[in-house]
This record gives sequence, structure tokens and C-alpha cells, in this order.
Amino acid sequence: MDITGSVALVTGANRGLGRHFAQQLLERGASRVYATSRRPELVDVPGVEVLRVDVTDPESVAAAAAAAGDVTLLVNNAGITTGANLVTGDLAEIRREMDTHFYGTLDVVRAFAPVLARNGGGGIVNVLSALSWFSTDGANAYAAAKAAAWSLTNGVRIELTGQGTQVTGVVLGAADTDMMAGYTGPMSDPADVVRAALDGVQAGDWEVLVDDWSRGVKASLAADPREFYSPSAV
Repeated sequence: MDITGSVALVTGANRGLGRHFAQQLLERGASRVYATSRRPELVDVPGVEVLRVDVTDPESVAAAAAAAGDVTLLVNNAGITTGANLVTGDLAEIRREMDTHFYGTLDVVRAFAPVLARNGGGGIVNVLSALSWFSTDGANAYAAAKAAAWSLTNGVRIELTGQGTQVTGVVLGAADTDMMAGYTGPMSDPADVVRAALDGVQAGDWEVLVDDWSRGVKASLAADPREFYSPSAV
């Protein structure tokens, strides 16, 4: 997947990782970048074309696919975190997490897969999380939704191989963005996260493990889960 000369669309481009994706894609020579958001008036990246996309609104997704028929690289970045747990959390918030990270991502992929096929195959980037592979109190709805998004990423990669679409999952621990406000642990610079992600896209990687968190958690999956979780969590 050559980023130079590509036409990219980034969801959730008004802040955080999405804003960095839009900026760096232009810096790497993308010929056009559609920067999308539920609130397009908040997108402030010079040189992009702004579209309204709410990934939980199928009509806005379909409208974007119709308007951006030249896309060759789709970046599924839009996300939320509600802080909901699974057993006692607000079920509406749990569903909102799944609607955003799983069904929303799937809806965008389904809408743009024919566009990518017409334009030679192109690529898809799905922004995932180390929480795809572990759970923690206070973020269990998010973890379940990101686990579903990871499985989705592997599934659509298989299904889109025939049309030549490269699918890259980008997995990270914590990045210093608005979404992580109040978190006091180590965080990556979002610019570095996006740089690693786009390097991986350019190299044809299927999965980019951005930091020690993502690499360590994935490596732990073959072991007894009791070795990963603290005694108070089991």
C-alpha cells in the first residue's frame, strides 16, 4: 500500500490520533485526505476535505461513501470510551461501545469496500487497543468492543483478500489524547503512534504493535491468564 498519491479517509479526525493521521497522511504525500467527524466544524487540519460522518449513523456513512468515491485508504479511527463495566454497567452505554467500535467500523468497511475495489484494492487501517486482549475494571465494555473489532479486522482481511485490499490492525496501549484524560500511567506520543501505524501500512504489515503494552499483552495470551491478572482481579 503506497501512501504517496493515495486518497485517504479518516474517521474521528477532529482530535487525537485521527487528527495526527490526517496531518501525517498529507505530509507523506496523500493526494487528498477526507477528514471526518460527527462534528465537522471541529476539524482544523489545513489542506483536508471535511465530511460529516457518525459511524453509528448508517445514512451518514453511506453519504460519505457516495461523496468520496476516490478513496484508496480507509482509516477507521473513531472511538469512544464510556467507563462501563459489563455486569453492573449501563446496558445502553455498553451497547454504545459496541455500536461504535464493532458495528460502526463494520458499517464503514462495508460501505467503502466496493469503493476500494473499484480503485484497485487499496487499504484499510483499523485502530485497535491492547484492551482487545485483556480486561480491566472500569473499561470492560470498551475491552469487549475492541476485542470484537480485532476479530472483525481479521475477518474482513480474509474476505477482502480477493479484491486486493490490504487490512492493517494497529494495536496500542495508551496514547496521550483527550480520551485518556485523567490516566496517570505511561502514554505514547500520538504522533509516534500514527507514524508507526503508517510505516506498517507502507510495509504491508497485517498488524502493528505500537508499544510495549501491546507487545507484552499479546505475548501473554499463550499463558495461563492467572499469570497476567492480579489475584484481586480473578
